[in-house]
Amino acid sequence: MRLFVALNLPKKDRERIRRATGKLRQTNMPVGWTDEGHYHVTLKFLGEVRRERLEEVTKAMHGVAESTKSFTTKFSDFGAFPSVRQPRVIWLALGASPELRLLKQDLEWSFGDIGFEAETRAFHPHVTLGRAGDRDGAGAFRGLDEILAELECKGPIKVSTIDLMESKLSPQGSTYSVLSSARLAP
Repeated sequence: MRLFVALNLPKKDRERIRRATGKLRQTNMPVGWTDEGHYHVTLKFLGEVRRERLEEVTKAMHGVAESTKSFTTKFSDFGAFPSVRQPRVIWLALGASPELRLLKQDLEWSFGDIGFEAETRAFHPHVTLGRAGDRDGAGAFRGLDEILAELECKGPIKVSTIDLMESKLSPQGSTYSVLSSARLAP
């Protein structure tokens, strides 16, 4: 099972992102746009996990949720990894609030305690809007920086639940299923 812990966005927030990115998705850039129903923020990628570890993984996630108070954050800016000139991922960032960083850190520690490797890259909380292929040159993304600079997605995001997700890969793209949800403390 390919698993990760995510912050799934409520429908109203997913619709807000879709409205804000309409101009971006209408370009002819060679990008596979993420389906609105798949908008989420990955908090901890676990990778391939044996089914018999599912209970242990679920318990670890719930333990972190029970000790974390719900909080509010907000969307930030739009950008691309590794660069806007040759993007692989086009994203919308979340404000890196102290509460979100602590939640991420607590998940890393909790999963580290049960044998999962810690993430060494810096945490850049984001919603993946689309993915570009390897073979597309920089010219295919001319003007992307200007479009991203014009986009705006404002308003608060209430974080009160985290989800253990399963990702199934196929030639048509990934499909996601919620295996377990954990409510943060009130």
